[in-house]
Amino acid sequence: MTNPIPLHNRHRSVLPDWLALYYDRPIELTHGEGRHVWDADGNRYLDFFGGILTTMTAHALPEVTKAVSEQAGRIIHSSTLYLNRPMVELAERIAALSGIPEARVFFTTSGTEANDTALLLATTYRRSNQILAMRNSYHGRSFSTVSITGNRGWSPTSLSPLQTYYVHGAVRTRGPFAHLKDADFTAAAVADLEDVLGQARGGLAALIAEPIQGVGGFTSPPDGLYGAFREVLDRHGILWISDEVQTGWGRTGDNFWGWQAHAQNGPPDILTFAKGIGNGMSIGGVVARAEVMNCLDSNSISTFGGSPVTMAAGVANLGYLLEHDLQGNARRVGGLLLERLRAIAATVPAVREVRGRGLMAGLELTKPGTDQADPDAAAAVLEAARTGGLLLGKGGGHNTSVLRIAPPLSLTVAEAEEGADILAEALHSLD
Repeated sequence: MTNPIPLHNRHRSVLPDWLALYYDRPIELTHGEGRHVWDADGNRYLDFFGGILTTMTAHALPEVTKAVSEQAGRIIHSSTLYLNRPMVELAERIAALSGIPEARVFFTTSGTEANDTALLLATTYRRSNQILAMRNSYHGRSFSTVSITGNRGWSPTSLSPLQTYYVHGAVRTRGPFAHLKDADFTAAAVADLEDVLGQARGGLAALIAEPIQGVGGFTSPPDGLYGAFREVLDRHGILWISDEVQTGWGRTGDNFWGWQAHAQNGPPDILTFAKGIGNGMSIGGVVARAEVMNCLDSNSISTFGGSPVTMAAGVANLGYLLEHDLQGNARRVGGLLLERLRAIAATVPAVREVRGRGLMAGLELTKPGTDQADPDAAAAVLEAARTGGLLLGKGGGHNTSVLRIAPPLSLTVAEAEEGADILAEALHSLD
C-alpha cells in the first residue's frame, strides 16, 4: 500500500494554497485504460470526469499513444517559425468542421490561452476593450479571462484590462427569468441585452458565451437564445465568441459544437476550443473568419502552441472520434444515462435538478425542500462515490452546488449503468 500523505505534504509545501485538490485524502492517479483509472494504492475507478472533460475518447487510446510515440521519435519541438505538417493537417480538419466561412485556426496550449487570444482578436478588430459576458460564466485563469468570468469563486481579482458587462440568460432555472416559458425567457434575455448595450459607451467588441456553462454547473439557456442575441449583436457590429472548450467535439450528442443549438442566424465569428481534442495532450485553439484572425498588425508566434507531438495526438484523436461516431455514442448512451439519473433523482430530496445534454450532465444539490445550495452534500456525495469506485466533478455558481458528470465519449451502456448504480448509492447515503 502506498501512503498518500507524504506526497500530499510535499504538494502543500511547494505548490500554491489555492491549487485545489479533490477528496479529504487526495488520490494519486497512476494509469488508465478505456474509461477507468487506477490510483497509487491499486484502487480502480470508473472515470466520470475525464480530467475535467479532457480525456475525450478513452484513457491510453492506442491510436493516440502510437501517434505521440512515433512523432516524438522524429521531432518533439520546432515552434511555429517552421512549417509543421501535423499542425496544418489538424487546422484543415478543424476549419472544415467549424462551420465558420473562410476559417483560420491558431493553436494555443490551453483553453485559457485560447480565450485570451479570442479577446485580443476581438478587441483589436473592434478597437474596443468592452466585452459582454454571461453571468455565472467561466473562461479561464489568465488576467484577461478572469476579468470576464461571471463566477466569483473563480475570479480572484476585480482589476481588469477590460470593461465587462454581464448579461442574463445562461441559467435557465434560476434568476429573474426562471419562471418564464422558453420563448418568453429568450425575449426577456434579449431585452436585457438591449438594455445593457444602452449602458455601454461606444461600440463593444464582443459577446463571449459558453453554450453550456462548465464550471458554472452545466447550466444552459433555451436553444436559440444566442442566435437571438446574434440579431442584436449584428446590428451593432459586435462579434460573437463561442467558448467551446467544454462543449465541443460532439460531447452534447445533438451537435458537434454547442453553438449549433443557436444557429438560426449563422455561426459565431470566433470559436475557441481545448480540452478534449488532445485527449490529455495540451492543445487549445481559436477559429475565426479570416478577416478577424488576420486583424493583428504585429508579429506573433507560439513557442509551444501547435507542437508537432500535440498536433499528432490531435489528428489521431479527432480521426478516432469521427470514425467511431462518438458524437452518436454520446447522444445514445448519454440519453440513457440522463434518463437513469432523473429516475434516481426523483427518490433523493437533495437533488433539485438533473440537467445536461449528451455526456454532459449536472446534478444540482440543495437542502431538501429549498433552493439553498448544499456544498457539504455535494462534497459528501463526491467522497461516497469515490469510495464506491466512481470519480465525479463539482461545480456551480455563487448560489449553487452541482455534481458534474462528463465521462469519455466512448462510454458503454454497461459502464453508464454501473456508474449510475454507484452514484445512486452515494446519493442515498445523504439520507
